[in-house]
Amino acid sequence: MSDSNRRPPTRELDRDLGLGSRVSQQTHNRFLNRDGTFNVRREGYSFFRSLSLYHQLLTIGWPQFFLATGGTYLVYNALFATLYYLCGPGALTGSTAATPGARFAECFFFSVQTAATIGYGQIAPHGLAANLFMTVESFFGLLGLALATGILFSRFARPQAAVAFSHRAVVAPYRGLSGLMFRIANERHSELLEMTATVNLSWLPPGGSDDQRQFRELTLERKKITFFPLHWVVVHPIDETSPLWGMDREAFLAADVELFVLLTATDETFEQTVHARSSYKGQEIEWGARFRDMYTQHENGSIGTDLRRLHDTEPATLPPPGTRADIG
Repeated sequence: MSDSNRRPPTRELDRDLGLGSRVSQQTHNRFLNRDGTFNVRREGYSFFRSLSLYHQLLTIGWPQFFLATGGTYLVYNALFATLYYLCGPGALTGSTAATPGARFAECFFFSVQTAATIGYGQIAPHGLAANLFMTVESFFGLLGLALATGILFSRFARPQAAVAFSHRAVVAPYRGLSGLMFRIANERHSELLEMTATVNLSWLPPGGSDDQRQFRELTLERKKITFFPLHWVVVHPIDETSPLWGMDREAFLAADVELFVLLTATDETFEQTVHARSSYKGQEIEWGARFRDMYTQHENGSIGTDLRRLHDTEPATLPPPGTRADIG
């Protein structure tokens, strides 16, 4: 059997996007979630082999991060407090506790002082066992403090693109044709430079079965912008070369369309490449609508953009599918 019979043509492989043909056959759920995460699962690895604690601590939200680090801190000190407690009443000199609960509390706060290298001097370890536990705790306390500081710094220093995507894409009039559009804006004051947009379309051809899902990178009016200070409407002209040419809204929904968006830019502050991803399903694409104006004019003559209008649309009249309107 020849190579051409064993594998799809290179042109088709280039359009696969890395999802794989089996994933392409699953048409009921979206492949890429709106927040940029992929709607797939990795299975078959053990928990510890698949665990990436550093990555998790960098990517989880701030509430989860403080909950995880705070919980670890409490468990760590509670563990050593238990060890000091088990060493007996004479393990800590200077203790004034009269009840078991008060003695455990003193052990806990002594552990906190040891781990943080505070050392008030009111309570001190006494005996070989207590001093050994203090030595071990101080060693791991220094390591934990260094790791927590490094992870906290990495979370602040790691460049991320805070790009807001319009809730809906639209099919709007565009230069005598129709155009598939969505709008994005930079939510941060830091500048993004050399931003590139890659938009891919996934759809089922008319009468096609699940295993005939097709992928195609869409031609954009403008694929790259040098500066991104305000907002950008990304436009795919629906002309004779577009897979959407001649398609109306009903055919569009029947094709189970999903639009994949990848943005790549350089963060000016960090001089590093950042990415943003999102997608639109057919039900999230509004036909016969255009985006409302976002520009604002200030008294000093400067131009701005109102991010509260990012998702606003208004009705618009489309030319009949597969035709060009007369624009004079």
